[in-house]
Amino acid sequence: MTQTSEAPAAKEDQKPPKRGRFPRVRNPRVRIHRAWFVAAVTFVTIIGAAAFRSLPGLLIDPLHQDFGWSRGTIALAVSINLALYGLTAPFAAALMDRFGIRRVVAVALTVISAGSLLTVWMTQAWQLLLYWGLLVGLGSGSMALAFAATVTNRWFTERRGLVSGILTAASASGQLIFLPLLSWMITRYDWRPAAVTVALAALAVVPFVWLLLRDHPADVGQKPYGATEFVPKPAPVQGAARRTLRVLFSAVRTGPFWLLAGTFAICGASTNGLVQTHFVPAAHDHGMPVTAAASLLAVIGIFDVVGTIASGWFTDRFEPRRLLAVYYALRGVSLLFLPMLLAPSVHPPMIFFIVFYGLDWVATVPPTLALCREHYGEDSAIVFGWVLASHQVGAALVAFLGGVARDTFGSYDVVWCASGALCAAAALMALVIRRRSTGAGTGTGTGAGTGDVVRLAAA
Repeated sequence: MTQTSEAPAAKEDQKPPKRGRFPRVRNPRVRIHRAWFVAAVTFVTIIGAAAFRSLPGLLIDPLHQDFGWSRGTIALAVSINLALYGLTAPFAAALMDRFGIRRVVAVALTVISAGSLLTVWMTQAWQLLLYWGLLVGLGSGSMALAFAATVTNRWFTERRGLVSGILTAASASGQLIFLPLLSWMITRYDWRPAAVTVALAALAVVPFVWLLLRDHPADVGQKPYGATEFVPKPAPVQGAARRTLRVLFSAVRTGPFWLLAGTFAICGASTNGLVQTHFVPAAHDHGMPVTAAASLLAVIGIFDVVGTIASGWFTDRFEPRRLLAVYYALRGVSLLFLPMLLAPSVHPPMIFFIVFYGLDWVATVPPTLALCREHYGEDSAIVFGWVLASHQVGAALVAFLGGVARDTFGSYDVVWCASGALCAAAALMALVIRRRSTGAGTGTGTGAGTGDVVRLAAA
């Protein structure tokens, strides 16, 4: 009797653990962490943001033909947009720390949508400066590098490099999607449907941001992805903007800051200000269809991602100053050859230029970050924010001067040659940056890979 009664009891004791253990082991593996949904929303948002970054270079000729405005006037609106994009960036992280990611991004997208939509009814040049220059510039600046960096820093402790690489690729992917589409709409219909498309693209993302994006993992009771401990949500930061200005006032008293800011200003002048803004109208001047020129510009975005990742790898192994000198020197030489490559059709030398320029587009970022970290330590993220602002100011200046030069000389040839000379100067400036013997060191271990980019920018 004793053995008979104990055997069933033992079987009954064994069955519940089998039924109970199975879901406890499988569920954590099947469940997707909320951080990946936040990253997905960020990815979609950045793709939508690529729409309004793709449009300015396509508007120069249509607005000139429609309203009779000079290319210099139209380029002035683009330059205001680029300048505000850069000058707002150092304060964007402070805004997100104070008001939250979701609120800042939702308001920024709404402002961008309003600015783009209002251009449909504009009749005066000052309205272009207000709508596209001021409104879209402020909105896009609030969603600059700080957005992806803050999301990655708050929601991930592991896979930061992977996530930051994906979010970086989102901008290039959006450019690849929107540039051919917008150029086709402008060629087939008018520039107004393209402006409406940009407005709707920005507005369509707002519900996803508001419903799915959260400021911090603690808002949904989760740990950051890969974290071993729960991280409480920090209180709103009140003095972040004051620290941003304080670091600037300290950095401007040092030589490396001016050299880094100067080289990065030339980087912005030769990329966003020159090629992104004026390549399509310049190619169209030589008889190339707008859609073909826009497609070439979109291909730059693909190789942009490859070049940035490769540059991060090189920066981990070679001295950043020398890498910058090589990048700027090669970029300058390629710009000197560009006037000879522009033609009514796309040919192999032009394709080679596009591939090369794409690889070199933002390859300067990792070594510039490494030098900021070497010279400014824990303040390097904020210093880089101001260096990034100089990048956009340089882009804004050349975007305006490029339009003025086209009005004055009837072609862009002088602009390409002048930009090539500026890149040569940037190469020399990079070599002049002194090494800091007591810093993080140079060469191996000083590089700023993708993960370092995010950690520095989000600090």
